[in-house]
Amino acid sequence: MKDFRKLQVWEKAHQLALTLYHVTASFPRDETYGLASQIRRAASSIPSNIAEGCGRDGDAELSPVTSTTFPAKPVCMASPFASLRV
Repeated sequence: MKDFRKLQVWEKAHQLALTLYHVTASFPRDETYGLASQIRRAASSIPSNIAEGCGRDGDAELSPVTSTTFPAKPVCMASPFASLRV
């Protein structure tokens, strides 16, 4: 079992999720359960999938889990607010 917190990719994904949570906090109240929720779920799934893969047996088990992570990233980056610097 690997320590996912030592992986640079996990750190970057975690920072992305934190940034998007901060950005979506300023969304209009009527978007709380719409766009903001979708962005937050997509952003948090990336580091979660990486952590899940690290909890498995070796690199062969990590690869399929991390390959499912990448579809979530375009959802996060599609938002016009994702490029804001916080």
